[in-house]
Amino acid sequence: MSNSISLPRWKSYLTLCKPNVVAEMLFTAIVGMLLATPTLPPLDLMFYSLVGIGFASASAAAINHFIDRQADGEMRRTENRPLPQGELSATNVLTFAAILGVIAMLLLILKVNMLTAVLTFLSLFGYAFVYTVYLKRASPQNIVIGGIFGSTPPLLGWCAMTGEVHPHALLLALIIFVWTPPHFWALAIARKEEYAKVNIPMLPVTHGSDFTRLQILLYTVLLFVVTLLPYLTGMSALIYLVSTLILNIVFLYYVINMMRVKDNKTAMRTFWYSIVYITVIFAALLLDHYLRITL
Repeated sequence: MSNSISLPRWKSYLTLCKPNVVAEMLFTAIVGMLLATPTLPPLDLMFYSLVGIGFASASAAAINHFIDRQADGEMRRTENRPLPQGELSATNVLTFAAILGVIAMLLLILKVNMLTAVLTFLSLFGYAFVYTVYLKRASPQNIVIGGIFGSTPPLLGWCAMTGEVHPHALLLALIIFVWTPPHFWALAIARKEEYAKVNIPMLPVTHGSDFTRLQILLYTVLLFVVTLLPYLTGMSALIYLVSTLILNIVFLYYVINMMRVKDNKTAMRTFWYSIVYITVIFAALLLDHYLRITL
């Protein structure tokens, strides 16, 4: 009987962490760690760094659940989350978030380095409070400005291994920053009515879907340019160059098709491709790092 009660509760706490999002963040953090050093970094340092960054990300996600609990209950996409369903109380969620956040900071301070701890805290605070509490409801550019906080994992991973903010680490963060608007706005177009219902001023709600599609196209072109920078700066070589050219051409195809076929299904296909895109971009960076091929 105890197992039948504890398992759903365990799943509820796991849901608070947004595991799919955190997994993607940790993957980019790992890439940042491995790119920061010519050989494999110390495994214990990687472990403590990943747990610290992962717990901080999960803490921010749980706080996001708490702050958005009312809006989540009114949106079909989020109505089954633990708080709207009454599976967990607000006190449960805040306590859980606090425990994760404290453990994350202690690990990063004691086992990694202070710079990584400070940057991780700023990222956690920025996403959980600056974005979720203020920006999300203040401006249709919410996801653009808020993307600063979501772009930090590879930078954090790099800092964890080296104790410094390197230009190449900033370039990795820039890629995620520019990728975030076309990624999220594709979803926002498909969920436009839900955001309007809860008065969240996402760009499709305030400026219309056609304007948002144009912005997605412009950001995707900018992303094409930004993702060439690792090659142009000598950070990466041919494996990455070929990969990013193919990925960007396919991304442009999806975006242009979204401008032509104006339905939610096409927008969601673009959204899902964008997740594949950012994952393979970082995988290509990593592969290129260890199997460097030059002309």
